[in-house]
Amino acid sequence: MNIAVLLSGGVDSSVALKLLQEQGHSITAFYLKIWLEDELSFLGDCPWEGDLEYVRATCAQLGIDLEIVSLQQEYKNRVISYTLNEVLAGRTPNPDVLCNSRVKFGAFYELITNKFGDKFDRIATGHYAALERKDGLVYLKTTPDAIKDQTYFLSHLTQEQLQKAEFPIGNLTKQEVRELANFYDLPTKNRKDSQGLCFLGKIKYSEFIKAHLGENPGLIIDFDTKKEVGHHKGLWFHTIGQRQGLGLSGGPWYVVSKDVEKNILYISKNYHESTVKLRDILKAVDCNWISGFPPDLSQDIEVKLRHGAQRIPAMCSYNEDGTVLVKLSHPDQGIAPGQFVAFYKKDYCLGSGRIEILE
Repeated sequence: MNIAVLLSGGVDSSVALKLLQEQGHSITAFYLKIWLEDELSFLGDCPWEGDLEYVRATCAQLGIDLEIVSLQQEYKNRVISYTLNEVLAGRTPNPDVLCNSRVKFGAFYELITNKFGDKFDRIATGHYAALERKDGLVYLKTTPDAIKDQTYFLSHLTQEQLQKAEFPIGNLTKQEVRELANFYDLPTKNRKDSQGLCFLGKIKYSEFIKAHLGENPGLIIDFDTKKEVGHHKGLWFHTIGQRQGLGLSGGPWYVVSKDVEKNILYISKNYHESTVKLRDILKAVDCNWISGFPPDLSQDIEVKLRHGAQRIPAMCSYNEDGTVLVKLSHPDQGIAPGQFVAFYKKDYCLGSGRIEILE
């Protein structure tokens, strides 16, 4: 097959590239340059320059052609604008989910189709996720490495996008990937994993928000006593369930609520004791289903509220408008409106929806 491989400069995508080469595919490597990497360079060293050095070194070693693609405007229009609008509305978006569906398997696919026509059969990345192709459909499955599993971030991909997707390291653990990188002596073999968000790289989320929205000071109020206890610099710097970064003594304090209209941040010391803050029910809206149609959610469903190994058993039911009511088996302190809830049945990721909190 002719495969377009997205390289990030990390060990995962480098190993994915080498494995596809070993399998005999015709490969072209691509590095995506995003708009804010230049725009926010004043916050520190340009994070993409180091990544690109590793990408070039890997391609040179393997003898694979590399193209550098600018998707700066597409990132701004499809991911960053959405993120900022959600933040202004008091919600907590997850841009990494949109990065995959709107850019890597959205704008990038559109670009190479316009430039190369039907040349490429698949788009490959270094994601920890597996694919099962059966009866004309592609199913998204979890990987052996529960901690590294990235199906949560891929849960908003459509069936059409997954038809074109390829995840070469999907059946490997992180340790196995590292071992392969050493075996092939890849330039990235000793490179540390990136800890930043997909669309920010090494730039801190708070710095990104401040650069675009500035500050908007307001009151911090103790939810339990209703007394003023301090001031915040902007509601958009805080998310539900947050414990660190409040700068207040006498804690620990938890963020439990935000009043966008009055610009008030509510906090509490008794997060685990308050049924107001500990929630076990939510609504999923704007749902995307991997199969292309709503799955059976009547039994054996687990959900992820964030990236990580934890999956929570849940009772789910459809509302008349297609949204999903989710009742968790136990409360969670960090349910934040605007985040995504991903649905699982055994090893299969069924899709995801945006979280709305029921008051």
